[in-house]
Amino acid sequence: MILDAHSLPDWGWMALAATLGAVAGSFIGLISLRLPVGRPVGAARSACDGCGRRLGVLDLVPILSFVALRGRCRTCGSPIARRYLLLEVGCALLAVWAGVVHPGPLALAGALLAWQLLLLCLLDAEHFWLPRVVTLPLVASGLAVSAASGPQAALHSLIGAAAGFLSLATIAALYRRLRGREGLGGGDAYMLAGAGAWVGWIGLPTTLLWASLAGLSLVASSLLAGRKVTADQRLPFGVFLAAGTWLTWLYGPLGGVRLP
Repeated sequence: MILDAHSLPDWGWMALAATLGAVAGSFIGLISLRLPVGRPVGAARSACDGCGRRLGVLDLVPILSFVALRGRCRTCGSPIARRYLLLEVGCALLAVWAGVVHPGPLALAGALLAWQLLLLCLLDAEHFWLPRVVTLPLVASGLAVSAASGPQAALHSLIGAAAGFLSLATIAALYRRLRGREGLGGGDAYMLAGAGAWVGWIGLPTTLLWASLAGLSLVASSLLAGRKVTADQRLPFGVFLAAGTWLTWLYGPLGGVRLP
């Protein structure tokens, strides 16, 4: 049976999003480890890192398997990486957050956005890498969700995606020309295009403001902790963009300006 907007109460949509979030968290953990090293994501079955045994259904139930097995392989007793548990719980909680702010079917849309942003955060924080195989689906999903709201929302989303990409791509090109080196990663423009697809063109300034504040907060905390910060130090700007996109989608542009 196909679900519609009236087939579930608000708490039902939230519960569905949270349940799917636990599954998404497990998959994100797999992708974030395999994609950077070129391992196939869907072709190879998961196996224990200690004994090499292929994991079965009972080993792969999100959250419950980790708790039941007490965080260890049931064959060799090797510890299971807590990364998966944290991601499964985190994705479920992000879905609940989306459902609290936007009850109903939008909870699923918000959860989908959160999971994609979380994967991009992991890849950028750990590898300074925002691959197009992840950023382009962010653009596509934002356009699709907006299109479901009508042609006007779809137009604002399309303009936002184009404006997001062109703004950072232009800044990166100018920086490269003036300084003779890269100042922005190649994936940042595609990620801001995804942000524009989700929040529309009017939400882009707020997204960038939140991202800048997040970056400045990281620098300030590093200085307060006594760590040296240099002008040439690399920062995972995608992490900050993810925070800005998420907050803007949830709570709207600052100043209460909304799309017509």
